[in-house]
Amino acid sequence: MDKKKPIIMLSIAVVIALVITLLTYMWLKRQISTAEKSMETQPVVVAAVDVSWGTNLTKEMIKTAPFLKSSLPPGCFSDPAEVVGRTLIYPARSGELVLESRLAPVNVKTGGVAAMITPNKRAMAVKVDKVIGVAGFVHPGNRVDVLVTLAETDKRQNPITKIVLENILVIATGSEIEKTGKQEKPEKVDVITLEVTPGEGERLALAATQGKLQLALRNYVDTQSVKTRGTTIPALLSSDVLPGPRKTGRKASPVSSGDRYTVEMIKGDTVRYETF
Repeated sequence: MDKKKPIIMLSIAVVIALVITLLTYMWLKRQISTAEKSMETQPVVVAAVDVSWGTNLTKEMIKTAPFLKSSLPPGCFSDPAEVVGRTLIYPARSGELVLESRLAPVNVKTGGVAAMITPNKRAMAVKVDKVIGVAGFVHPGNRVDVLVTLAETDKRQNPITKIVLENILVIATGSEIEKTGKQEKPEKVDVITLEVTPGEGERLALAATQGKLQLALRNYVDTQSVKTRGTTIPALLSSDVLPGPRKTGRKASPVSSGDRYTVEMIKGDTVRYETF
């Protein structure tokens, strides 16, 4: 019996080792299978070159590339034929996924600015210069306020500047060649296209024809509306007057002796005194 005891112990150890080896093998196999599934790829449609918004996609502009199935966002395409002829409403870089959310509806077959316009809104272009266009810092996707300065006329005694439109989306910027008067060479004119409602379009058209426009660039997260009365020259000048008596070339008192009164009159950029 003593001679068989080592053999029995060795047999038990071998069996235990085989069981542990089998369990380890099965666990490793499961881990490898899970890792293989997580690394499984799928061909999806991506941009083959840099494509600007408003472009109708062609076969040359797109290609397929392998992407991990586990990290694919919704709205991907696996067949290039599904996106050929569709219109991009956002620019796409080379190698970037072409998603349904970045395409115009299927029934939109014509590219350009028309594909970018929100339903029930309109696109209106206004001519600007480097000052009006915020020194070239206004780009598609930015939002701006539109100010108008109305000059003095027979019916309007004082010029006024007023914010007429707020938080307006810029959908395009560019330039056009224009020849005016007797110019021998045409000039390059900057144009900014804004997305407006029909009512906002009426106000923008009137402001552009009756006054001088100015754009104010807004922060992306600033959507708060601010109501103002506008600024006139008297209001502009009076805002700089400090409390206390005004220093002038002559001594003037708002109330003189007896029933006489001296009143300061401001008209435009001139100041005069009337005594009553």
